[in-house]
Formats: sequence, structure tokens, C-alpha cells
Amino acid sequence: MQVEIKPAQASDFETIHQINESSVPHVTTITTAELRTLASQCCYFGAAWMEGSVAGFLMAMRPGEDYDSPHYQWFCREYKNFVYIDRIAVAERHKGRGIGQALYGDVERAIAGAAPLLTCEVNLQPPNPGSLAFHTKLGFVEAGQLESEGGKKRVSLMVKKLVSA
Repeated sequence: MQVEIKPAQASDFETIHQINESSVPHVTTITTAELRTLASQCCYFGAAWMEGSVAGFLMAMRPGEDYDSPHYQWFCREYKNFVYIDRIAVAERHKGRGIGQALYGDVERAIAGAAPLLTCEVNLQPPNPGSLAFHTKLGFVEAGQLESEGGKKRVSLMVKKLVSA
């Protein structure tokens, strides 16, 4: 079955929140109120639909948002112009079906020419080797590492140079 990417709607938020929470610790837990606030800060919020329901999502933002994520703040200090992937998650039953790749392709098309870099972080601790391999395959390279939560969490801060439109 084919995946369809659409702009996320408020009516999708309950399902998106469930997918997010089932993906912790690979994404940060958030409340539904935090999800709504985060959605308002995004330059891109795509929902992947498969088999009649939301199967995954990707949220991205530009620099200059009032967002206290240490990872986002690191990119804001290091780069002037970028799009930051705050989170991507796919429902467990839909993993391995190309949804992540479809979401990344869609965000790259949506922001074409708007920024020279696409950025994200991938957990090193707790380890997320599948995500690290996925991002490396898509052309991301490590630009740095950051420790948070008193050393409980360590991430690879990754950057992909985008081709200008």
C-alpha cells in the first residue's frame, strides 16, 4: 500500500501524540498541549497516511523559535540558516514500509531553496542504531555531540547539506 503525506491537522493530533509516546525514548515525551504549541512553531508538520490512518509524522522548524530544546539551541548557536527536524516517529505496525524516507523526501521538497541545511539529532545513549544508520544512508553527517539529562542522554547532532533549488 502507498504512503500519502499530508499537512498534519488538529484532528490528527491524538493519533500523532500516541505515536510519539509509543516512540519514547527515541523521541522526547510531550503532552498534547505541548504538541499543539510545538505544531505552531513548525515550518513543516507532515503526517504520513497509510491504510486510512496516520502512520507517522515529522515536525521541523526554522531558527528563531522560542523552543528550549538543548539540541535545537545548539543548532541555533552553530548555524544561521537551517531547518531542524525536531521529531519523526512511525507507528510500530508501519515500520519498515518506507514511511520515514517518504517523510524526509517530503520535507526536503517543501523547504527546497529555503535553507542550505537539514539538521536533526539521533540518540547515542540510549542507543538508536537503526536511526543512526537511516540518517547516515540519507546523507546526514555528525556535526557534534551533546549530553543532557545529567549524562543519561547523549545525541549525535547531524547535518545534511541540501541542494539548492
